[in-house]
Amino acid sequence: MFIPMVAVFLSISAGSPAEGPSNPPPNVLLIAVDDLNDWIGCLKGHPQALTPNIDRLASRGVLFVNAHCQAPLCNPSRSSLLTGLRPSTTGIHGLAPGIRSVETTKSRKTLPQVFTSSGYHTFTCGKIFHDGSIPKDTSEFAQWGPAPGPGKPAKPIAQLPEPRHPAMDWGIFPERDEDHCDYKIANAAIVAIRGAPPDKSFLIACGFRSPHVPCYAPQNWFDTFPMDTIQLPPVPDHDREDVPPFAWRLHWRLPEPRLDTLKKENEWKPLVRAYLASIRFMDAQVGRVLEALEQSGHSRDTIIILWSDHGYHLGEKSITGKNSLWERSTRVPLLFAGPNIQHGICLEPAELLDIYPTLLELCSRDKVDGLEGHSLLPQLRTPTQPRTWPAITTHNQGNHAIRSKTHRYIRYADGSEELYDMVADPNEWKNLAKDPAYSGQKTRLALWLPKIDVPAAPGSKHRVLSYDKKTGIANWEGESVHPEDLPPGP
Repeated sequence: MFIPMVAVFLSISAGSPAEGPSNPPPNVLLIAVDDLNDWIGCLKGHPQALTPNIDRLASRGVLFVNAHCQAPLCNPSRSSLLTGLRPSTTGIHGLAPGIRSVETTKSRKTLPQVFTSSGYHTFTCGKIFHDGSIPKDTSEFAQWGPAPGPGKPAKPIAQLPEPRHPAMDWGIFPERDEDHCDYKIANAAIVAIRGAPPDKSFLIACGFRSPHVPCYAPQNWFDTFPMDTIQLPPVPDHDREDVPPFAWRLHWRLPEPRLDTLKKENEWKPLVRAYLASIRFMDAQVGRVLEALEQSGHSRDTIIILWSDHGYHLGEKSITGKNSLWERSTRVPLLFAGPNIQHGICLEPAELLDIYPTLLELCSRDKVDGLEGHSLLPQLRTPTQPRTWPAITTHNQGNHAIRSKTHRYIRYADGSEELYDMVADPNEWKNLAKDPAYSGQKTRLALWLPKIDVPAAPGSKHRVLSYDKKTGIANWEGESVHPEDLPPGP
């Protein structure tokens, strides 16, 4: 179990110290989590969420409680974070293509490349880039460790209609912790920490797969959450009554089951239980990695950043999965801890896009031109320091969410809108977009809509939506979707 560090961190100085043999740049430990929403203890997203190791890490640094992804889907989110460019700039909206197949990003220097080329020892294991989206090039990371998949039981556990996507499953699997992919990924990170060369600073990136579906964990992690105690997220029957019809287009025909299907098959509570158990198991693996860092003697000189690529619906707005522009899909854990980082909570909006420029400053790396995020260094120095920028999430061309400190504004490709007061209505149950009293608020937030908003890049596929303003017809992966079309079933 991870033991919290007792060293007192110094406040950030106005400038960066000069590097030298006696004052090398700090190490970096990047911990990525797949499909984790705000269901962690310190974010209070679900009353039963248990994440003691992440919570302890957050108490050591700055926790950004209003952090959001750039896209509610794995490949575009990770591509954005690692290249420093928005999906609306690159056209990477679907699960393909990868960054080296897109004109805007094929020669772009990624975050790990900056560190590899500037003398750091770099290593990755698990899922950092989206699976299969980039060659295992030693210019990215010097070493690529294992990235095992979740495996599968002899037959699916969850009772869902067939045919189903093989990832649409949840339950008790495998029997032993040691056989779970995240345990193996943690092992690889631990070995990398222990074996890091003594004459170089290191960047180690560890990408956990849980709680991404299939939501699997061994029996003892499910035992922590007895079925009869599971609390379902609040979902009123009118959850989508004031939502524009175009919102359905963003998740038109997906493998993730609708809430109606979960209710019909009595799988809503089992899914919530499995998601909580997967999170608890993943948190234990985070603890193992942090304990190894502590034992290595590198806690004092290592910057730790933990983040998730996007959120996840567990029935809210009548869906499961991601692919929406609501809070449940965009809000993510984001925290920084380590030397020269204060302790506290930041309420200002932050973006995953901000990680790249922030890390360059923290480690005194050369600036990279064209980064679209903004350094969080002022907030790491003073967590209450205000920020100028909102958080912007995009899901396919023309669909954007603008998240300020107090409100969420959504505009879809057909011009329809949503506006929520996130202080008075954190569940987004009352769309204020048509209320004239809020026209000023809408106008101010709309100023932040991306000025560059390119169509999907050539070769795009999987969860890609386009819209023809002249005809009013959307296109979902080759399927024409007319304004009068009703949402498809499960």
